[in-house]
Amino acid sequence: MEEVNELIRRYGLGKDLEHVIIPIPGKDGRARRCFLLKRRFIRIAYPDGHYIDHPLAKAIEATIRYPELLLSKAFDLLQKETDEETFENTNDKEEHR
Repeated sequence: MEEVNELIRRYGLGKDLEHVIIPIPGKDGRARRCFLLKRRFIRIAYPDGHYIDHPLAKAIEATIRYPELLLSKAFDLLQKETDEETFENTNDKEEHR
């Protein structure tokens, strides 16, 4: 949970005993809040019956970066970003050889 506490400090998020509270700007300009349960993993269940457990820290990052999207879509975009960064870092290391 230390990684989660670091994200709470870094982004200035709220918390209570059972939730991480993420402020989200609403479309009408009013503030909304997203409450994520403080659990080690968040499970996303898909219509075809499969599910994926994601770490809470990843759920926080996805919600902060893509507040307007469904969490499942935000996870996909976050994973795509991570894959691109990994690919770019690999290419940079190979060019320096």
